[in-house]
Amino acid sequence: MDQQDAHVFKQKIPPEHGKMTLEEFLQSDLERYEYVKGELIPMPPTSGEHGKISINLILPLGMYVRQNQLGDVYVPDTGFQIGDRVLMPDIAFVSTTRLPDDLSTAFTIPPDLAVEVVSRTDILHRVEEKAFAYLEAGTRMVWVLKPVSETVMVYRSKTDIRVLTCEDTLTGEDVVEGFSCQVAQLFE
Repeated sequence: MDQQDAHVFKQKIPPEHGKMTLEEFLQSDLERYEYVKGELIPMPPTSGEHGKISINLILPLGMYVRQNQLGDVYVPDTGFQIGDRVLMPDIAFVSTTRLPDDLSTAFTIPPDLAVEVVSRTDILHRVEEKAFAYLEAGTRMVWVLKPVSETVMVYRSKTDIRVLTCEDTLTGEDVVEGFSCQVAQLFE
């Protein structure tokens, strides 16, 4: 193995102590990790249920955004710098006016909309902490999809949180204007 191969190989393996600086993380090629307050958080593969729920939202949202030229929708492995964190929402939307010219690295801006699908292995308070971190960094709205209860939590701030059930319609409000879908369709 030559020096260049050794360097690339080394970057893809997290440090043994699991800590690095934000700058080191942003320059590394580590995949399937989020960076939270100096620590690497492994992101294990998701379940089939998680993937199906994600696709039930990403397809209509992505088509709507593209047809109306509102911006771009991103998949789960896309990194966003959120203050002193780098997070990978399950789905993200960035409006046309905020899209950076350089898409070759993690976003240095928060998404306009971040979506998290709660997995059976997730700890709910950590998902909620993530939602608040997005909002504090400037994300305008966060949707948290909860498969067990088949509900969607809509976060606009720490004091503006709504629960939508299968009887309700999820809307993009002023973030993805005009977008809507039935909550029940997300959990089919």
